[in-house]
Amino acid sequence: MTGPSVVARLRAAGCVWAEDEAALLEEAAATPAELESLVARRVGGEPLETVLGWVEFLGRRLVVAPGVFVPRRRTELLARTARSHVVARSGTSAEVVVVVEMCCGVAPVAACLDGLAGEVHAADLSRVALECASANAPASIVHRGDLYAALPHGLRGRIDVLAANAPYVPSGRITTMPPEARDHEPVVALDGGSDGVDLHRRLASGAADWLAPGGVLLIETSPEQLSLTTGAMAAAGLATEEAYDEEVGGCVAVGLRPLSSRAPAGARA
Repeated sequence: MTGPSVVARLRAAGCVWAEDEAALLEEAAATPAELESLVARRVGGEPLETVLGWVEFLGRRLVVAPGVFVPRRRTELLARTARSHVVARSGTSAEVVVVVEMCCGVAPVAACLDGLAGEVHAADLSRVALECASANAPASIVHRGDLYAALPHGLRGRIDVLAANAPYVPSGRITTMPPEARDHEPVVALDGGSDGVDLHRRLASGAADWLAPGGVLLIETSPEQLSLTTGAMAAAGLATEEAYDEEVGGCVAVGLRPLSSRAPAGARA
């Protein structure tokens, strides 16, 4: 199969960047038969990233696989914000800095910590996503389960940075998403409930018991839903801030556990 024919097939399938995609697919294929298989998958509507097996994120290639949520560029703000809090925490505490990436998917945040944190955990419901997470952040400890229920009890009151790109698409908008997302990514990784912030409320409500004093909860959200997310944090006793990056379209709600708030029994104070 020649380059021009690949480009033509991709363009006919509606791929806007057909030339660039063709080059990536040809680079990934070891044989003409493999190239045909990759092109057929892409023409059939599968996301380019899962066809290639990787997505570019903050200058690195993260492993992705069919059936996982593919990290978007806007989540780079969540990863950068987490890194900045890890660095700040490292400079003010003699304790090992503990980080948890909740609803981690393929663990883009954990993968970008580069050994900055002393203890990193990643949790998700999806076994396939956690396999990718282990490849992307091999130093992390992965846990499978529903939000805080996935975490070992020993983390209660010890988490310095808790970052989450939890689903925040309102249920009624799932059908309006691009086919690459709604047809190829798990609904559980997209659906945030009637107003999109059901999981944000659950994360916020449990945060005070799991965060260390002065620990921070970071949740990716949208500008339209930001007030709902920060409102849930405030209702849980967290001091709130906001972070934006217009270049990548990122929006992060920040919730800080006060240093003087109650610590769970047996937790670090």
